[in-house]
Amino acid sequence: MKVVAFNGSPKDRGNTYTAIKIVTDRLAAEGIEIEIVHVGNKVIRGCLACNHCAMAKDERCIIDDEVNGWIQLMKEADGIILGSPTHYSAIGGTMKSFLDRSFYVTSMNDGMLRHKVGASVVAVRRSGGVPTFNQLNNYLNYSEMIMPTSNYWNVIHGTMPGEALKDAEGVQIMEVLGDNMVLALRQRESNHDRPGRQQKILTNFIR
Repeated sequence: MKVVAFNGSPKDRGNTYTAIKIVTDRLAAEGIEIEIVHVGNKVIRGCLACNHCAMAKDERCIIDDEVNGWIQLMKEADGIILGSPTHYSAIGGTMKSFLDRSFYVTSMNDGMLRHKVGASVVAVRRSGGVPTFNQLNNYLNYSEMIMPTSNYWNVIHGTMPGEALKDAEGVQIMEVLGDNMVLALRQRESNHDRPGRQQKILTNFIR
């Protein structure tokens, strides 16, 4: 089994990475392959709303950058972790651009992430972590992913890189999330009797 984690922080070894690493260390201890991708230091433009990916059905965004490679990483993985810092009680801008494009492509191409295991983690100095956590979860929910939980919201606190390790409760939250993600991955692997995908119904309120 393999899990790919996306670090949406501009810092490659900041507290977002720390949160991801606590979770992935629990997975790696159970023999699960891990890959961490640094998204937050890249130049990623937002979605063009061109709908080309929905028409072409080629599993690609029309903007030819790193996002297309990351989409294939998600397709090949059994589980996905989304990690973001908190910028104005919201997802970091580069991470948001990546998520908007990649999750739209995957949803428009036969629901590529459907029934994969997905989790979100957030790093924050003081407040705004829960709104950011909720925003990340919107992508997982829309994609019909299996979402393991922890014993609190998946938010860890810290300012300077590595400071999050001093947040004892936050560390435990990430450890419990990692353990529960292992369970979800194993259940997914052993259960092949999954419901078929329903045709999406779109209801427009302006006619």
